[in-house]
Amino acid sequence: MGTALQYLAAATGNLAIVTDGMHYGWPSPSLPQLENNTNSTLCLTSDEGALLAVMPLLGAILGALTAANVVDYLGRKKTIILTSVPFFLAWIVVAFAQTVMYLYIARFIAGIADGVTFTVVPMYIGEIAEPRVRGLLGSSCSVSWILGFLLINLIGSYLSIKTTALISSSLCVVTIATFIWMPESPYYLLMKNKTDKAKESLRRFRSDKVDVETEISKIRKSIMSTEKVRGSFFDLFTVASNRKAVIIVAGLRGFQQFSGTTAITFYAQEIFKQAGSNVSSKEASIIYFAVMLVMTMLSSSIVDRAGRKPLLIISMSGSILALFLEGTYFYIEKKTSIDVSDLEYIPVSCLIMFVIFFSIGMQSIPICLLGELFPTSVKAYALCLADVYFSLVASVASKFLQLMKDSYGIHMAFYGFTLFSIMGLLFIIFVVPETKGKSLEEIQMYLRGETPKMYEVELQSMERLQKEKNATEEALLKA
Repeated sequence: MGTALQYLAAATGNLAIVTDGMHYGWPSPSLPQLENNTNSTLCLTSDEGALLAVMPLLGAILGALTAANVVDYLGRKKTIILTSVPFFLAWIVVAFAQTVMYLYIARFIAGIADGVTFTVVPMYIGEIAEPRVRGLLGSSCSVSWILGFLLINLIGSYLSIKTTALISSSLCVVTIATFIWMPESPYYLLMKNKTDKAKESLRRFRSDKVDVETEISKIRKSIMSTEKVRGSFFDLFTVASNRKAVIIVAGLRGFQQFSGTTAITFYAQEIFKQAGSNVSSKEASIIYFAVMLVMTMLSSSIVDRAGRKPLLIISMSGSILALFLEGTYFYIEKKTSIDVSDLEYIPVSCLIMFVIFFSIGMQSIPICLLGELFPTSVKAYALCLADVYFSLVASVASKFLQLMKDSYGIHMAFYGFTLFSIMGLLFIIFVVPETKGKSLEEIQMYLRGETPKMYEVELQSMERLQKEKNATEEALLKA
């Protein structure tokens, strides 16, 4: 039952991320309707549509900053449940919006919920999962997000904006109805000195018959060892182990965006059209996200056996080749007199190749590592920073694409992403650690540069001090 409950908790918690992905992917099928005034009472200009698309990124910054404080106050479980409220409200506003301003407000509200969701869900999953399945469950966040993109493209491409929004809002209700039965994180309960409830939670997640005392002791030690620095955002940079984790996450998330995922997503429909394919733009977007979903699910299913680092290396290496070939095709087409009419299959093939390789590792593993690399004391601040950082770097990557495309041609944009991907591959090889099979406490030990023997000695010392403290308290009560 223990492992099954871990899967169930991750699945129901990830419904919030599915909803988030649907909000982020909503412009893909909806903006053409709004700009062409089809299936909608509103009519938007292209500039209004562009602002509408990026509005969640602005809300996400506020949401992430809010989550850093809320998640350690309300707890992981309550916070995940509460995110369904703004998500639901945003869908209702979209469904009945009479002006573009209402759509801006709805998208901003959804962005706030996004900032909270991507802070708390990876944290919750990382804290409830056993080492042997933590990679799979942690990667499920990316799978869920992509599933949201695919669902909104399937629904929104064939139904009106109002009907799509109302159908989508029902997922928020399902999230609350299913996740409310899941246990709270044992890490959070120990942080609040609710030892009995923490043990009960851990027994349910592991197995009712398993002795959880050893794992509880390790979790308590991890919390106690960082308790003196709890509550400070700056500890992410002043504590060496935290600083190392920040560098790893920032590098991976940065190279994730500058490896070209934004460019490929943005130009997917155009590439299909330039290839002379009979596939419509609606079908092209569905195919793109379907392939990404399948490959990310495959990555998630093997990450705990293959390891994080090997999959990242394979993913980035394949992406480099696909991006280089894509850039070369556009260079030959745009800058030379060579006839490429017989090679029109290349951009489509490179698109699919990029999606396949990128999804093997770079799509999901950086998010998985978010829940693994930081200690409980600063995890809320770390995930908050990661979400704000993602919003900013995604915006910069999009601007880079626009500038390169307008000033030098689309081939230079792809060559630029190829160069960033090569830098990302070197970063993975020399900086990113392997966390396969390691407990959260062992990962912290690695980041601090401790040996297993040092860890065991410190753990025994902390346990002895805790027993002495308990004995003193009992003696005082008897006296």
